[in-house]
Amino acid sequence: MWLQKTIRLRARPRGVHLVTDEVLEQLPELARLKTGLLHIFIQHTSASLAINENADPDVRTDVESFLNRRLVPENEPYFRHTTEGSDDMPAHIKAIVIGPALSIPIGAGRPQLGTWQGIYLCEHRDHGGGRKIVITVHGE
Repeated sequence: MWLQKTIRLRARPRGVHLVTDEVLEQLPELARLKTGLLHIFIQHTSASLAINENADPDVRTDVESFLNRRLVPENEPYFRHTTEGSDDMPAHIKAIVIGPALSIPIGAGRPQLGTWQGIYLCEHRDHGGGRKIVITVHGE
């Protein structure tokens, strides 16, 4: 079976957000698969996707702090792309570093994430809006 669909994640403020349940709620088709692959791609240049800790929200806060304070701080004098706000160019850089896509194995109708793993939406803009995600599933 091949399946491709576009889903929309609700708007969130800047930060690292656990969205595993929101994604899976929109994929009831997974339950039919014994084995396969789930590919998730975000159609935006100022947000990204990652897999990491799903239990302690401090991890998400710490990742966001590191991204903003150490990796790509705002208002650097060398940024030329500033017409869309001080958070825009740093958002593009963070999206490049973290990446737009995830591939997750499917087994027994579920993503085979580890016990402590969850899907993150990394929203790099103060007001990014709803984000579109293209989901591609292949399996049997």
